[in-house]
Amino acid sequence: MSVRISAMSVLPPVRRDRIIAQLPQYFRKEAALHTKEDFNNKVKTACQEQRTGTVGFKISKVIVVGDLAVGKTCLINRFCKDAFDKNYKATIGVDFEMERFEVLGVPFSLQLWDTAGQERFKCIASTYYRGAQVVIIVFDVNDVASLGHTRQWLEDALKENDPTAVQLFLVGTKKDLSSPAQYAQIEQDALKIAKEISAEYWAVSSLTGENVREFFFRVASLAFETNVLAELEKSGTRQIGDVVRINSNSSNVHTTSKKKQPNCCQ
Repeated sequence: MSVRISAMSVLPPVRRDRIIAQLPQYFRKEAALHTKEDFNNKVKTACQEQRTGTVGFKISKVIVVGDLAVGKTCLINRFCKDAFDKNYKATIGVDFEMERFEVLGVPFSLQLWDTAGQERFKCIASTYYRGAQVVIIVFDVNDVASLGHTRQWLEDALKENDPTAVQLFLVGTKKDLSSPAQYAQIEQDALKIAKEISAEYWAVSSLTGENVREFFFRVASLAFETNVLAELEKSGTRQIGDVVRINSNSSNVHTTSKKKQPNCCQ
């Protein structure tokens, strides 16, 4: 006797604090992927009419890259486990966490890949870049060099992915350690880079939790919106193709029937 288990049944349930009913807003308007205040109307309608296709079964891959000790693991742990470990431990190779959301009533999953920042593990980590829908490039707002290295991290990530199909986020960590004056200076540089690479900019503190939840909710929402729009485009293409085939068949039938008529009737 075989037992069939649906894909949804093997995924963890959505926590109550992972429900998204409205589009989370950007951190800085001048460096946002888009500045709309709400979800795309097509997406909202599709969710209301339960026309989101396979989106509820999909797992969107997110890779988190950046220099050694910029706080990638702390960022993920603060969101996924609501924890902060002051004892630094370098990531060896890769690690990942799964987070489940409910966006506009539809389940949606993010797989957060925490990659090593050490040069000796770079070749191992890069093998896990492929198939990412979101790339989060992390730097330390107290370390100008780590911001300067973000372009190289982006280049490495895009070698394994289609640049036109990836959403980019540039995230400054350890905001709690920076004075207002210091932060204001590096933010200007970060905003410039974010606009140049078409990334959305955020600044967070994993220690205090500042902006961490808002950031990941924004990531989940924009990834969800992109997936639903892609699903609608695919279903729309299929429907148009069906109409073309039907019209084509109708034309053939009409043409055949005309050919069978005697000449006197033409």
